[in-house]
Amino acid sequence: MNALLLKWNQVSLVQRIFIGIIAGIVLALALPNATGISIFGTLFVSALKAVAPVLVLLLVMTAISQHKKGRQTNMKSILALYGVSTFLAGLLAVIASFVFPVTLSLVTGASDLTPPDGIVEVLKTLLFNVVDNPVSALMNANYIGILTWAILLGFALKNAHDSTKNLFSNFSDAVSQIVKWVISLAPLGIMGLVFDSITANGLSSLQDYGKLLLVLIGCMLFMALVVNPLIVYLNIRRNPYPLVLHCLKESGITAFFTRSSAANIPVNMSLCEEMKLDKDTYSVSIPLGATINMAGAAITISVLTLAAVHTVGIDVDFGTALILSILSAVAAAGASGVAGGSLLLIPLACSIFGIPNDVAIQVVGVGFIIGVLQDSCETALNSSSDLLFTATAEYAKKRKEGKEFMILTTRKSA
Repeated sequence: MNALLLKWNQVSLVQRIFIGIIAGIVLALALPNATGISIFGTLFVSALKAVAPVLVLLLVMTAISQHKKGRQTNMKSILALYGVSTFLAGLLAVIASFVFPVTLSLVTGASDLTPPDGIVEVLKTLLFNVVDNPVSALMNANYIGILTWAILLGFALKNAHDSTKNLFSNFSDAVSQIVKWVISLAPLGIMGLVFDSITANGLSSLQDYGKLLLVLIGCMLFMALVVNPLIVYLNIRRNPYPLVLHCLKESGITAFFTRSSAANIPVNMSLCEEMKLDKDTYSVSIPLGATINMAGAAITISVLTLAAVHTVGIDVDFGTALILSILSAVAAAGASGVAGGSLLLIPLACSIFGIPNDVAIQVVGVGFIIGVLQDSCETALNSSSDLLFTATAEYAKKRKEGKEFMILTTRKSA
């Protein structure tokens, strides 16, 4: 048994995850009634979500408290990359929706949803998350609130005794070790998630929305494989694809199946450590990216909104649609503070075209039908981009300073 475990641990984590995917598919087809298998996926996602808030609080607080005066981080560059990427994603979705217009067969059954009344409400929710009670923020995984408290406590502890700082650093290392243990269980968790997805949702319900899915997923793939690499190249002046594909493979696959940017925070943190990125930077940029770096959400909002526009027969000029790309970028950044995420922001976007709320809610219903693939691809794009742009900003800084740098894209066996 020990020899078998040793050989298993020598296989790379990505290969083990693929084995988990295949096992999940086989079990779903062979034993569809063995519903107990799906508990492995639920436990895996729950474990990641449980450890992520504590990890973020301790890492950010420790990094800031031990930050040396005069040492520069790359947060300004990373925030710029997040903003540019999210806006371009919304713009790409608008262009694709004009080139490949989609109409919908509207459904009912989503009348109990409560979308925000306007962009002011989205931003207000975001502000209230900033001043949330720290215990409440940890319990509800409110990462804006967690980041706020971590930053404040970090600055308050800058003048603390070294022994106090070391205590928090030791706690941070301990939680990081727990994260590594949880991530090592990813193949088993992914197996459960794949089993649950196939047996509970199936793919038959997606057939009627094939064209819509093609536009949505096509935009996300174009963003991940064309636009993001172009952004990376303009910053590091090197072939971007080794880094881009590494981030998609290592971070995107896990995010695809967990369908949670928050759950993928520990995965991205671990990858940043393995890539030897600056801890002072990634301990803030990764959890912040899980909150505001929402290129996938911007695509979802823009595509489904313009699908509603085409369905009800509204003529829209490109200038008005361009406003939609800006609105979708801003709204997507605040999506984490709204119950239901990006889909519940669709009525907000629809309102600028005068589409009635009852029609917009039906579009949200369509979003839930295709959510099996839409949400998975959206999360994979969002979360892998957090890692991608954190690494890009650091490599770009070294390039500008004339320093040699190596893009580390080989993951060690977990």
